[in-house]
Amino acid sequence: MAFRQFGAAAAIAVALAFGASPAFAVTEIQWWHAMTGGNNDVVVKLANDFNASQSEYKVVPTYKGGYADTMNAGIAAFRAGNAPHIMQVFEVGTATMMAATGAIKPVYKLMQEAGEKFDPSSYLPAITGYYSTSKGEMLSFPFNSSSTVMWVNLDALKKADIAEIPKTWPDVFAAAKKLKAAGYSNCGFSNAWATWVNLEQLSAWHNVPLASKANGLDGFDTVLQFNGPLQVKHLENLVELQKDKTYDYSGRTNTGEGRFTSGECPIFLTSSAFFGNVKSQAKFNWTNAPMPYYPDAKGAPQNSIIGGASLWVMGGKTPAEYKGVAKFLAFLSDTDRQVEIHKASGYLPITKAAYEKAKAEGFYKDQPYLETPLKELTNKEPTENSRGLRLGNMVQLRDLWAEEIEQALAGKKTAKQALDAAVERGNQMLRQFEKTAVR
Repeated sequence: MAFRQFGAAAAIAVALAFGASPAFAVTEIQWWHAMTGGNNDVVVKLANDFNASQSEYKVVPTYKGGYADTMNAGIAAFRAGNAPHIMQVFEVGTATMMAATGAIKPVYKLMQEAGEKFDPSSYLPAITGYYSTSKGEMLSFPFNSSSTVMWVNLDALKKADIAEIPKTWPDVFAAAKKLKAAGYSNCGFSNAWATWVNLEQLSAWHNVPLASKANGLDGFDTVLQFNGPLQVKHLENLVELQKDKTYDYSGRTNTGEGRFTSGECPIFLTSSAFFGNVKSQAKFNWTNAPMPYYPDAKGAPQNSIIGGASLWVMGGKTPAEYKGVAKFLAFLSDTDRQVEIHKASGYLPITKAAYEKAKAEGFYKDQPYLETPLKELTNKEPTENSRGLRLGNMVQLRDLWAEEIEQALAGKKTAKQALDAAVERGNQMLRQFEKTAVR
């Protein structure tokens, strides 16, 4: 404290000696993000707290629209020569960011060059694996991570005389039939994010590949493989149950999530980041539970993969600016700060120490639903099939896959025909991306 007081006094003396001009120019760090509502408040507070903690750098957060909008704006800005220093990019934009020549500064290099303490092994492996090279070098900094969970209307289960929350997919199907008979005629169960839940997470949770080369993490020359027996069987089940609305499709993104909070769909699979909406909008007793699994699948459940976003450091900045960015990322990694972010947003703590501290404080005793995604992510050591995925043009790929799933649900194709077509069309898109990607 004495040192800080001396430093402040010296700065004032220098300022007075030079006609009250500032002794040092503050280096601004531009941070573009996609957070709204309460999560925007979290972002603003983090920037303000960092700015108050030191006097050399000022982080300036700017909301740039949804995830896709923010990524596109950042890439366009880089091409125009005025990119931000830090950009929040959703997890499925990872391959696209890696392929943007010279546009990024890998985080592991940034921290090394800035001399900031940085140990990738201190972060949760299911999170860092998504954003690291096959050698374990972290390319971007994990920021807001989530996973898929099953949200459950406990009052509805009680009304349908269902004693336990279902654990397996057959249990979910049976429970949904009972719920439908108990008055939930439009929807026994449903999900948001059609491909994330029914292809990407399903594959990881059952330890089967979505694509070759560790789902693309080990190379852009990856080939899609999600038309195997498990994925086909799952889609066949959904197609059959859709016929009488035991299952009812809720769209490609999260626009259908309100079907859970309104009470229409009593079992609903979507992101753990749905927590804030459920807490503020649901007028019934609720909780969440891990994703269901097929009990005849060997080794299931495995571990889930993450959703959410990470912070990418953009290329072409000065060493002084990069030093400020590195200090900010070190600031975000602080254990107490990670616990605070976790409690305020419902997103996951990204470090092992923060997770352990939240547990030690008894945080999950009153709010067990906030630990569900953490239990899923750490259920088993990640495998090549469950480390994450890195596929180019992922936004377009998801639309293509969803289009084929919708064809099956509408009875226009069999489940096998739909997934075969999704794989074939997706591989064509991946080959186009591979031509443009950096080797």
